[in-house]
Amino acid sequence: MTEAYRGALGAFPYAVRASDSWFFRVYWLVGSLAALFIALVVGMGLIVELARTADLVRGGLVSFSRSLFVLVGFLAVGPLVAPVLLVARRHRLGTAVHRQYDQALAACGYAFLASLYLALVISAPPEFQTPTDSTVLALLYAAHPLFGLLPPFVAAAVMILAHRRLGG
Repeated sequence: MTEAYRGALGAFPYAVRASDSWFFRVYWLVGSLAALFIALVVGMGLIVELARTADLVRGGLVSFSRSLFVLVGFLAVGPLVAPVLLVARRHRLGTAVHRQYDQALAACGYAFLASLYLALVISAPPEFQTPTDSTVLALLYAAHPLFGLLPPFVAAAVMILAHRRLGG
């Protein structure tokens, strides 16, 4: 396929047309919908934060809390769309890659999506934790909320390693 795409949005239909992997094509749909959902939730949260802090004096803490919404949105959506953008780029450039490249990046995308769920479970405040007999869930609830950052960062690092290792 020698046709080009225009920008990040054009890469999405190009990637699904260029890939032969059904596993990747399903991830394309799931990852795109998840990224869209997260972007909408973060966008609505930013609007609520803007309304909540509109009458406060402009200061560093108010600007920081608003910026934090955008940063968290980018950190959550970026790795979800990265497999699609990387697969589109590799097919467009015609670079020789491992034959399992598309599937591996799709698997990494699914792993990142699962890691976001784990991060939410670990960082859930006590009032949102449901009583459970599950030992694993009890351990996740007992962990310090900052450990919720670990699963997404590990999943993103694995995605980078898979891209570097299989990407040629």
